Amino acid sequence: MNTVSPEQKLSPGSVRDQQFAIRLSLVVGFFMLAGKWYAYVLTGSAAILSDAAESIVHVFAVAFAAYSLWLSFKPADPSHPYGHEKVGFFSAGVEGALIILAAITIMYEAVKKWMEGLELQNLGEGTAYVAAAAGINALLGTYLFWKGKKYGSLVLTANGKHVLTDVWTSAGVVGGLLLVVWTGWKPFDPILALIVASNILWSGGKLVRQSVGGLMDEGDPALARVIKEILERETRARNLEFHEVRYRNAGTTLWIEFHLLFPRGTPIEAAHWKATEIEGILKTSLKTPVNIITHLEPIEGHDTPHRELKASAE
Repeated sequence: MNTVSPEQKLSPGSVRDQQFAIRLSLVVGFFMLAGKWYAYVLTGSAAILSDAAESIVHVFAVAFAAYSLWLSFKPADPSHPYGHEKVGFFSAGVEGALIILAAITIMYEAVKKWMEGLELQNLGEGTAYVAAAAGINALLGTYLFWKGKKYGSLVLTANGKHVLTDVWTSAGVVGGLLLVVWTGWKPFDPILALIVASNILWSGGKLVRQSVGGLMDEGDPALARVIKEILERETRARNLEFHEVRYRNAGTTLWIEFHLLFPRGTPIEAAHWKATEIEGILKTSLKTPVNIITHLEPIEGHDTPHRELKASAE
């Protein structure tokens, strides 16, 4: 549920809030990487290596996400007349691709260590480091996800999901290391690393899928239904019709366009006023920053000019 108005989402205060969140994620990411890498050196655990490798990806991904967030707030310019918000989808795709790369690397290293012979030590201390990292990341991921949903930011939401995925990764690592300690059976370590890598691979794939969908302006059936319900209600109340509804998500802003059909002879001032009323109701109802383009046509013979232009062009 949105907790701020469309105007607040892009206000200077919200921009600073979002930039603080992504910078906090980057700083915490560096500390998590250092702690997990130390735990790996301490133990030689393939499972901890998998967690540390995922943290390396996280740091690179957050650095790119921070740049993407900064770029997304730049206003439209002659070279980018629709703004820069879609970089958020690209950022999510890069983060997903890096996660997939980390998963493949983890799988390779786990199998390699298993085949070469497992040598584990200081598992108790290493497990404590990983458990502490999981707790810190749980708080950070929840915070990032909350901020992403609050401001409708794909960059923060994707980063929050990544951090929460890291929490489950660390939890799995802790569980596997405890099994090794309790049973003394060392293959639990690489087996768990492979399970963790599979989970990371799935998460990365979902981020890439989301990125492609956004860059290709994939439709959202639920959103389409809401838009059409509002248009049907408001046009019916004004004895109008509509068609040719299209929309796309630019990242934090929604673009909608449609044709409004008026009775022949309607004064342009009256038509413009009614169109503006409908646009305002759409913006208020959707609770997200919206840019709307309406094309005004007469109900009677509205398609005649289009047919004639098409015929003349052929």
